[in-house]
Amino acid sequence: MKRVVLATFNEHKASEVQAIFNDLGVEVEVVSAASLGLSSPVEDGVTFEANALLKARAAFAECGLPVLADDSGICVDVLGGAPGVFSARWSGGAGVVENTDLLLRQLADVPPAHRGAQFVAVVALVAPGADGRPVEQVVRGEIAGNLTYERRGEGGFGYDPIFVPIDYEVTTAELSAQEKNRISHRRRALEAIAPYLRALP
Repeated sequence: MKRVVLATFNEHKASEVQAIFNDLGVEVEVVSAASLGLSSPVEDGVTFEANALLKARAAFAECGLPVLADDSGICVDVLGGAPGVFSARWSGGAGVVENTDLLLRQLADVPPAHRGAQFVAVVALVAPGADGRPVEQVVRGEIAGNLTYERRGEGGFGYDPIFVPIDYEVTTAELSAQEKNRISHRRRALEAIAPYLRALP
C-alpha cells in the first residue's frame, strides 16, 4: 500500500482524510507530518493554493515521500469572500470558538437571504517524478450553504457549528462524521486528487 504523508499536525484531520480515501477505494496509508517529526512551515500565502503548496513542498523536501497538504476555510458572500484564507486566524489567533463567535457577531444583523457561504478546500500533491524532479498537482473542492445565527452541534471542527449545507436543515457539526465526509469540501477536493494518487508508482 502506498504511503502518503499528510502535511498536518492535526491527527483528527489525518483520520478524516484516511476515512475518505477508504470510502473512495484509494489504497493509500495516510501518515501525518507530526508522526514523522516533520517541521511546520509558516503559512504566509494569501491564497488557499499558495498555502497548500507551501506546506506540501516543505514536507516533501524533508521526507521525499508523496505529500498531500490542504488549506481550507470559509468564504462568506456578504463579506466579499472573507475570512477565506485567514479563517483560522480570524480572531487574531485566539482560537476556534473565538473565530466562530467573531464571525457570528459580524453577521448579527444580516438577514437569512444574505447569509450564503462556501466551505473551500484546496489540496496540493507533491510527489517524486520519473525524472527525479517533483511532480505537483493542485485541486479545489467547495460546498455551498448558509450560516446560522448561533452555534449548533458538537461534531466536526472549525466553523462546522454555524454552517448549514444547501438542501440540509442541520449544521455540519450536527451531521455524523460519515455523512459529513460524504459531502464535505475536503471530500470533493480529495476526489479530484484521487486519480493522481492512483497513478503514483
